Amino acid sequence: MQVLLATANQGKVKELVGMLKGEEISVLSLNDFPDFPEVEETGLTFAENALLKARAAASWAGLVALADDSGLEVDALGGKPGVFSARYAGEPKDDEKNIVKLLAELEGKPEKERTARFRCCLAIVCPVTGQEFLTEGKVEGRILQAKRGTGGFGYDPIFYLPELQKTMAELSLAEKNTISHRAQAFQQAIPILRELKLRREIP
Repeated sequence: MQVLLATANQGKVKELVGMLKGEEISVLSLNDFPDFPEVEETGLTFAENALLKARAAASWAGLVALADDSGLEVDALGGKPGVFSARYAGEPKDDEKNIVKLLAELEGKPEKERTARFRCCLAIVCPVTGQEFLTEGKVEGRILQAKRGTGGFGYDPIFYLPELQKTMAELSLAEKNTISHRAQAFQQAIPILRELKLRREIP
């Protein structure tokens, strides 16, 4: 049984493969489909962008396809950067510039007003029936005034988890994969894939 995870990111593939251990479902990625055309992410929400990618992948490959979209939502900025998280400081995308811009916009904000969350939406599309499913994960935290930690990527060094007293960039990969917004969304997808397999809708 095969599904297509619409990403070329091998880290995401490894994560999903680990969660599907024992399920007899193998995971392909866009590395297996080098001719797959780039999908323009024109959605206004993470869910819309995830669906755009999953629909395109399912149609292209004729396989049940999964695609995720995620980013950072800062309450004091009305939910920004949101779907623009990766390119918040403009093109080309640059993690350091994004952090500098975000911290400048939050300058002077007291700690209690620096609440934020990482959110991930995962879309699953079945080409046989046209069925679509959405799962979501989120991690609540706070934006620090300066970076801490050297792991992770993106906004991880300034995203503080009060209950762990660490930033995302100070977590081990195993810790991050357990609590992350994407791990949560992937975990919720497992029973959906299991059901599709039972109904023989996964080729």
